[in-house]
Amino acid sequence: MFDEIEDDVGTDLASKGEKLVEYIRNLKAIEDAMEPFKESKRELRSDFVKNGFLSKEDISTITRAYRMLKKNESLEDLAEAYQTLRGAR
Repeated sequence: MFDEIEDDVGTDLASKGEKLVEYIRNLKAIEDAMEPFKESKRELRSDFVKNGFLSKEDISTITRAYRMLKKNESLEDLAEAYQTLRGAR
């Protein structure tokens, strides 16, 4: 009887181990595929700052506003955050 339980536990652990490895492989593949897009985002930010179109603070504010809107946060919170950031200059 105990041998059966040990076999089930061993099988469960082996199966979980396989799933962990599978997850890591898939995660790595996704992150590798995303890297060119991350680099493009860094270049976009750098180009806008280098060309004097926007400051780093402007980009930070814009990014924060974009993420708030993406999360469907209230426009009042967005306006408050914007005013706070504008006052901090």
